[in-house]
Amino acid sequence: MTDLFQNLPTSILQAGAIFLSIMIEALPFVLIGSIISGFIEVYITPDMVHRYLPQNKFLRILFGTFIGFIFPSCECGIVPIVNRLLEKKVPNYTAIPFLATAPVINPIVLFATFTAFGNSVKFALYRALGSILVALVLGIVLAFFQTDSILKENQIHQHEHDFSDKKGWTKVGYALIQAIDEFFDTGRYLVFGCLFASLVQVYVPTSVLTTIGHNPITAILLMMVLAFLLSLCSEADAFIGASLLSSFGFAPVMAFLIIGPMIDIKNLLMMKHYFKPRFILQFICLISLVILGYCLLIGGF
Repeated sequence: MTDLFQNLPTSILQAGAIFLSIMIEALPFVLIGSIISGFIEVYITPDMVHRYLPQNKFLRILFGTFIGFIFPSCECGIVPIVNRLLEKKVPNYTAIPFLATAPVINPIVLFATFTAFGNSVKFALYRALGSILVALVLGIVLAFFQTDSILKENQIHQHEHDFSDKKGWTKVGYALIQAIDEFFDTGRYLVFGCLFASLVQVYVPTSVLTTIGHNPITAILLMMVLAFLLSLCSEADAFIGASLLSSFGFAPVMAFLIIGPMIDIKNLLMMKHYFKPRFILQFICLISLVILGYCLLIGGF
């Protein structure tokens, strides 16, 4: 077995090591997200959702935007949670802002950003503000301009079960069963996403990106693409961003930090399982435009 690995090309060994590191980093968060999703399915009813959500649309957008600060979730596990919330009749203009901000504005990620950039409040603050702006724009567009359902048809009615007659540990058991189903359902997309991300990291040289990233706009766009391809966890991406600061500058690195937790290869494949392709395309285009404008503004270009 050792001889077999020794005969493999170095690039394949590197890709395998990166694949395993991304999987090990992401799987716990997918598991946590699946468990939360299972308990939402069993314990939360649409009536409860409407009872506790604000009635005003804009307040609902704000609620979805800021709830991630006290209900944090890594981007690796956020997609199944948001899907379950949508199935429980949480408005899309509340759930999607939560999808955008929860992996960024939670205290762990903000502290990691603060630490990575030499105890800089500036980077943590601008990262949080950028993600909040993106979430607000998404919420407003979904609340006032989007009329169609964003979930695939097979997802809308897939989990309509009544658990109200279940009690005690029986109800917990059903929640865990739902979590296991969700974990294996989502996990296969995570595997393919991690595999593709690892191959990109090995076979797409970053020197190519740094060479063509001299213009401010192209530098920002390139860093957004790089964040998508690297598919880093939001708890760790700030340290990679800090290492790129001298090569690209403040605004492109900020674009890297904001868009990475919102959309990467892992997320895209998981979203593809739940959401309509048209919405995914709109989601990517909208957040890209908002982040581009925001980073150009804060960069003074």
